[in-house]
Amino acid sequence: MTEQPSRSDSIRGPQMQIHEVLTGPPHEGETGQGLLFRTSRGDVPSIFHPAPDARLAAIYVCGAGGGFGGPAGGMYARLGESLKDRGVSSLRLNYRQPNVFPECVLDLLAGVMFLQKTGYAPVALVGHSFGGAVVVAAGAASRHVCGVAALASQTYGANMAGLLSPKPLLVVHGKNDTRLPFSCGLQIYDWANEPKRIVLYDGAEHRLQECGEELESLLGEWIPDTLLAGTTPTE
Repeated sequence: MTEQPSRSDSIRGPQMQIHEVLTGPPHEGETGQGLLFRTSRGDVPSIFHPAPDARLAAIYVCGAGGGFGGPAGGMYARLGESLKDRGVSSLRLNYRQPNVFPECVLDLLAGVMFLQKTGYAPVALVGHSFGGAVVVAAGAASRHVCGVAALASQTYGANMAGLLSPKPLLVVHGKNDTRLPFSCGLQIYDWANEPKRIVLYDGAEHRLQECGEELESLLGEWIPDTLLAGTTPTE
């Protein structure tokens, strides 16, 4: 990876500082531009899908194991490419310490900070499984977030959903989820205040493969609509 001077200035935030941002090819078999955030707490790898002249952006995180693909057979990469046509840049972010909840929230906040400092309007967050709770917590913590989508989310850490309002929350869960039953989604929805929406897919397991096409279409509309409607002030 090579240094990207225009985006490598020191960026400071709560409990984490981005010293520099390195750019390079994406990880093997992935599409997009590789980014590496060199932070005061370690390196945060990510993949960026920049849309030309965009001020709108979304960030995606995965489950407890980390990675970049997301549910429904690697949906995050497909969204990252397709949303360019809607003027939305996408950042797929991995964790430094997968399954360590507070550290993963800080990783996501570093991604939010990066987009904020590089001129993006408040961003939308999408997280699957463990990552669903990560995006809820980060969305509650940062004023530079305008909406949160929690997909097949765990409840641990997601009790902060009540602090998201007036940012919209989208809760998605499969009714056949045997890892995290859809009662988890119902609980998160119950914790949240308006505006909120819940979508439950019949026959869908935890990876949401069975409803992949419908989910991708849903997020393909929800993300740009939420970003365009976002009025949250920046930090």
